[in-house]
This record gives sequence, C-alpha cells and structure tokens, in this order.
Amino acid sequence: MEVLGKACGWLADGANWSGESGVRHRLVEHLLVSGIALGVACVVALPVGLWLGHVGRGGALAVNVSNVGRAVPVFAVLALFMVSPLRSAGYLPTVAALVLFAVPPLLTNAYVGVREVDRAVVEAARGMGMSGRQLFWRVELPLARGLVMTGLRSGAVQVIATATIAAMVGQGGLGRIITAGFNTYNTPQVVAGALLVALLALLVEGLLVAADRLLLRRGRRVPR
Repeated sequence: MEVLGKACGWLADGANWSGESGVRHRLVEHLLVSGIALGVACVVALPVGLWLGHVGRGGALAVNVSNVGRAVPVFAVLALFMVSPLRSAGYLPTVAALVLFAVPPLLTNAYVGVREVDRAVVEAARGMGMSGRQLFWRVELPLARGLVMTGLRSGAVQVIATATIAAMVGQGGLGRIITAGFNTYNTPQVVAGALLVALLALLVEGLLVAADRLLLRRGRRVPR
C-alpha cells in the first residue's frame, strides 16, 4: 500500500507529465502505436474472418494459421525484426509484431460469429429471396456483432498491454516510464507506469463496450 501511495504521488506530480519523457508525451506515443497496430489488424483480419464465415470454407485453416501468432512470444518476433533491415524503420517493427499478436482474436471471433448464426434464420432469409450480399449485411453481420466486438475488445486490450515492449528496443510509449523506473531503482515510477497501462486498457475496453451498446440500440431503431 505504501508503494501504491507513492506511485499515486508520482502521478500527481505535474513535473512528471511534461517534456518528451513525461506521461503526456509517452501516452500519445503509446496510443499512436497501439491504434495503428489495431487498425491494421482489423483491416487484415475482419474482412477475412467475416468472408470465410459467410462462405463456410477454409475458416478452420485460417484460424489455426493465425493462432501461430499466439504461440510465438511478441518480444521474440520484435527481436527478430530488430536484427532485420526493418530495425531502422522507426516504429514499424513494433507495429508489425503487435499486428501479428492482434490478428488471432479478431479473425477467430469474426469467423466463429458468422458461423454460429442460426442456420434456420439463414435459410429463412434465403427463402425470402435475399441475395448473398443481402444475407450477409442484413442477417449474418448483425447477429455476429456481439462476438466480433468481443474479439475487437480482446485485441485492443492485448495490444495496449503488449505495446510496452517497444521500450525494450529504445522506442517510446508508456513502457519507457516503466523501464526508466527500473533503471533508476524507482519502484513508485515502475508501479505508476504499470497503473497507466492498466487504466488505459480498461478505458479503451469501456469505450468499446459503450460503442457496442450504442450500435445495438441504433440497430434496434432501424426500420425493417
């Protein structure tokens, strides 16, 4: 409790929030790297997962291949990138490693979400004369929304928490606060950095939950 109190005191000190090494600057760096990685992962994984779920072929193979990213430690992937020509490409190695880490939950949940849509509902929609495109947008995607958003929340939290590894290769983000605390034996600073990462992950998950509920309410209000 004493260390936690000192960590809160560290966070309350305005001097720790200003400058290039301050919390404000590190937070922007962390959000930038995490946002880019999550955005790229969504662009790659969601269309593939939704399409495979819609056609019902090749999904199991794609999910198993994507899950390889879960078996390989992100830091190991980042270390490999850092000894490749990508090492001089700024945040690109970190973003690439985080994308590989974020793809599995996004792709898996998108695929499973569409495949678990009640087949009776799908067949009824086909019987009403819906085309494949109409079936996907009006039936499968709305009913799969819950699992898709769960995958998005899981991916976002994992990316935000894992983005701290950027500090281990000298890049920015909230991880730099933690590593700086380790280097100076400043335990309250280490705890403060960890608290910032945890709070940021919780905040982002809360925002995504709110967005999910808003989409659900708007979907209910849309006239059929």
